[in-house]
Amino acid sequence: MADSVLYEVTDGLATITLNRPDAMNALNTDTKAALRDALQRAGADPAVRAVLLTGTGRAFCVGQDLKEHVESLAADRENGTRLTMTTVEEHYNPIVTAIAGMPKPVVAGVNGVAAGAGAGFAFAADYRVVADTAAFNTSFAGVALTADSGVSWTLPRLVGHSRASDLLLFPRAVPAQEAYELGIANRVVPAAELAAEAEAVARRLAEGPTAAYAAIKESLAYGAGRPLAEALAKEDELQGRAGASEDHAIAVDAFLKKEKPRFVGR
Repeated sequence: MADSVLYEVTDGLATITLNRPDAMNALNTDTKAALRDALQRAGADPAVRAVLLTGTGRAFCVGQDLKEHVESLAADRENGTRLTMTTVEEHYNPIVTAIAGMPKPVVAGVNGVAAGAGAGFAFAADYRVVADTAAFNTSFAGVALTADSGVSWTLPRLVGHSRASDLLLFPRAVPAQEAYELGIANRVVPAAELAAEAEAVARRLAEGPTAAYAAIKESLAYGAGRPLAEALAKEDELQGRAGASEDHAIAVDAFLKKEKPRFVGR
């Protein structure tokens, strides 16, 4: 694992930390590859029951490392190639797929500015705990690019089509409180409390019914673009799966005994 991405698992929680504070956690090639690999590792590890994605320093992630990007564009012009934008297919798409598609919840602990792809990664998470000093910025149009990192799919689902159009066509810093009012942030906390609060939320999820959380993620993604009848059929399928889980049996037994359930994640 590159030093620019830290990976730690304790008691079922994988904490993945972007660690280029001097560059505001900008995404150079090594960082993108390491983040992709860390997320895929967490998604495939049965010992991991929840993931916390956060950053060090004053930024969550400002998106693409533009210094490296400019150098790559110059090399493309010199060599007659178009390799620069392959990063979307090679890095951004797998990263967002890993966040949104893993069968366990992902919490984004947004410690500072989240811009461009950094905002996209936060949008793809299942829950966003945001420092009151943080802000979101789509950024893409400001550098004459279109949305990537899943933003065209995630942002309209968070704020609606009209607001998503506004935020993409007229990119600006959206402060934490406005992000909460728009539906981007799930929880806003004082910056000094962000690390502890984000970890507490993620740990609560890591101790919960993991298979049920996976079904909830799947049902939300499926139902977003399907007719009611198809969504109901998917709910039936997923509820059958959840009902057969060990955690459901534990929960019912604990309810009857008036005890707190101790889920095992299966």
